[in-house]
Amino acid sequence: MKLKHTSFVLAAALATVIAAGAASAASTSSASVVIRHQMRGCHTWSVNGGPFKASQTITLRRGSTLTVTNNDVMPHKLVLKSGPALRIAPATLGHMGALVKVTFARSGVYHFVTKPGEDYPAMAGMKTIGADNVLLLTVTVT
Repeated sequence: MKLKHTSFVLAAALATVIAAGAASAASTSSASVVIRHQMRGCHTWSVNGGPFKASQTITLRRGSTLTVTNNDVMPHKLVLKSGPALRIAPATLGHMGALVKVTFARSGVYHFVTKPGEDYPAMAGMKTIGADNVLLLTVTVT
């Protein structure tokens, strides 16, 4: 009987350690977002090298930095739609390779979109299929 109790205690302790590790992995101290061009939907973005999608979510720790890089053929402006007040400078990703860094000093839920500009003159004639994606990013800061 004592062996069963010990096994149960060890299993419970292991489950706690695994859960704690998963929780710490869920929120990070920095993240990167890359915007790219695509034929269907015009543009999309990826968080930390994950899949490219129009709508993304991430959880960060307070004090974390988010770096947004524009690899799209059109300029973008990063816009905070809701959440705690935040300074984004410069918010314009005016050319391929441009980046913006945002530091989150306060906990909360931040909702971002991008406002795409016109295609670069060198990309005239590039075709896309369907309506342009609206890029949405939800950042939860704990």
